[in-house]
Amino acid sequence: MVQLGLDFPTQWARGYAARFIRNLYIGRFVAPTIRRVGDLQVFGTSNLEQGGPYIFVANHTSHLDTPIVLSALPPRVRRKTVVAAAMDNFFMDARKAFFTTLLFNAIPIDRHKVNRRSSQLAIDLVEDGWHLLLYPEGGRSPDGNLQEFKGGAAYLADRAHCAVIPTYIHDAGFLRGAKYAKAPKFTIAPQYRKRPVSVTFGTPLVAAEDENIRRFGIRIEEAVAELGRSISGDDNYGVHPADEY
Repeated sequence: MVQLGLDFPTQWARGYAARFIRNLYIGRFVAPTIRRVGDLQVFGTSNLEQGGPYIFVANHTSHLDTPIVLSALPPRVRRKTVVAAAMDNFFMDARKAFFTTLLFNAIPIDRHKVNRRSSQLAIDLVEDGWHLLLYPEGGRSPDGNLQEFKGGAAYLADRAHCAVIPTYIHDAGFLRGAKYAKAPKFTIAPQYRKRPVSVTFGTPLVAAEDENIRRFGIRIEEAVAELGRSISGDDNYGVHPADEY
């Protein structure tokens, strides 16, 4: 019987055969498709030229976010990137878990709390030289605005002693939003089979010596929000009512 949830095995997906299939799938199909239908623009790849591995911390509005970010990454980085995927969404059905793992090099993450077992797997992979793509909002945005981050990104970066790359995905929710997005602003908007999208990689962030995990997490969230405000022109992006008091 296949183990599911956090117990679903993923190590095989980092073996030679699975990597070969995945590189063909993303390089020959996913990336060209995203670049065509999304007229994909990519900014900030110069921030990925040195150092690493990195934890990419991105906003999340659409199920297309992962294909978009992977398409935006330089191939040498993409080939060594693991995607943190919601355990309860992608790893509770054997077929879905298999293809999510094979095609996107995904690992199951408990998005509702910091789970020691899944966190340790992510830390071990980063320490072994793998980059990690993470969505700290814990799911697709329900309103299109950046939601408050959970603490996992700062915790993982601190434990793995690696830099965080703030990552902003712009307008992905409008690309066939009724099928892939959650926020009404995308699902009830005119549906586009082609829609310009962009990905911006920000300056790497590392925790200061006197900075605790909570403060580092706030700084990571603000970095993604600031990228969003700069790219979208929306001064309220990432601003919540409680922030105003």
